[in-house]
Amino acid sequence: MKANVRDLQGNVVGEIELPDAFSTPVREDIIKRAVKAIWANRLQPYGTKPMAGRDYAAFTDNRRRIGSALNHTINVGHARLPRVHYRRYLLYGFVANVPQARGGPRAHPPKVEKRLWEKVNKKERRLAIRSAIAATASPEWVKSRGHRYDGELPIVVVDDLEGVKKTAELKKILQALGVWEDVERAYEGRRRRAGKGERRGRAYKVPKSVLIVVSQDRGIYRAARNLPGVDVVEVRNLNAELLAPGTHPGRLTIWTKSAVEALNNLFVVS
Repeated sequence: MKANVRDLQGNVVGEIELPDAFSTPVREDIIKRAVKAIWANRLQPYGTKPMAGRDYAAFTDNRRRIGSALNHTINVGHARLPRVHYRRYLLYGFVANVPQARGGPRAHPPKVEKRLWEKVNKKERRLAIRSAIAATASPEWVKSRGHRYDGELPIVVVDDLEGVKKTAELKKILQALGVWEDVERAYEGRRRRAGKGERRGRAYKVPKSVLIVVSQDRGIYRAARNLPGVDVVEVRNLNAELLAPGTHPGRLTIWTKSAVEALNNLFVVS
């Protein structure tokens, strides 16, 4: 299986033999498992404060503790629940320290020891990456994700792309390769997030557009970081989530020639 290599003006300047990863059957189930594991392993453990709802001086035997000292007698006909006896603040007689009381602890709060992570076998993870790589070379899978591109796949470009440092220059290259329309789709699809994420630095949701895979970053990251939906990754750091965002394979991907050649020694399933 071969692919054309293009220069920065979009002209064909040669051919390259594609690695076996591009011929791997697309396994949606394996890709979904690998992506969900990445999501799970990104979660941060959280739990309640150990003494939340219990940091009161509340006692069950109120008659002995406050009956004579405060000249205040509690009717023994009601439930024997822990009660606060701070006369200074007129709080004596209020229930505390139990889940059913106002201001008390939660009955079953979240625990920091809860198992949030998910393990994926090494060969299974590599197979997921290879399957996602194969989907990037399939027009059917790429169009099923909603990408706007009608050219041949995969898109392989000379290594000069790695040294592009200006966003305006990268825009011209993407236009020459015929993928700029997909970047515009991502820009048009931006929407404001509902909820408290707005005040946590993630007010907008942006659709995923082009993924640029390089062998090394020589300035391309800075050139692409302000383009909506565009991601840049070194080939050794590829994962299933970058190739199949949202567990959906077929992301529109641009490969540099050296990145494709590096795939021969990466993600091998033996």
